[in-house]
Amino acid sequence: MRSPSQVSVRVGDLRFDSEGLIPAVVQEAATGEVLMVAWMNAEALGRTLTERRTRFWSRSRQAVWRKGDTSGHVQHVEAVYADCDRDTLLVLVHQDGVACHTGSRSCFVAPLEALEPRGGPPMTDWSETTGALDTLDRVIQSRRLAPSEGSYVARLLAGGDTRVTRKIGEEAAEVIAAALIESPDRLVAEVADLWFHTLVLLGARGLSSRPVLAELARRHHASAGQTEPGGTSAPGGDPSASS
Repeated sequence: MRSPSQVSVRVGDLRFDSEGLIPAVVQEAATGEVLMVAWMNAEALGRTLTERRTRFWSRSRQAVWRKGDTSGHVQHVEAVYADCDRDTLLVLVHQDGVACHTGSRSCFVAPLEALEPRGGPPMTDWSETTGALDTLDRVIQSRRLAPSEGSYVARLLAGGDTRVTRKIGEEAAEVIAAALIESPDRLVAEVADLWFHTLVLLGARGLSSRPVLAELARRHHASAGQTEPGGTSAPGGDPSASS
């Protein structure tokens, strides 16, 4: 069976510009996060498809380069698609580390000021908080798809929803106990345990943390300062107003 990248695009069918280049939008396959945009020529694209690692054309150096050779932040290619006009590429990858030269997970980390909600608070930059969550998501999915001996996550997943949800219940109780009688450090540790097991539950359903963060962001932006991110009203407000 041929891989997705072998059947989704043919170099000869593409419309390169006058300089022999085509823009490539690079997206994390596991989460849908847009990581970066770069240029490819026919050679870079051909080697990307063959090697299953991204190669791009550097307009400043006038040379083909492979992502991760210097930084170690490799992009493993899952598939490459062309748009309907055949003049733009979508490259689905599994990103090791970060994609941006600034050290951010994605090159798209800050909203344009002109697009912030009028009269409301600035848009929250959720991308700065998602690096560790993305890493955990990928680990959980790898254990789900290819269980490894001795893996705690693999054992949890093998026990099905019953085992995972029981652990979530136990961890929730420990969060409550830590909040009532233990130190702040202990509370942080217990919340981390609760979040981790919740991520495992999402992963068991083929989901990641991204839809949860997107829902929190949606509630935050929709509220325009009237409700808390969890969907409840600010003090003195009507809970039904945010539903």
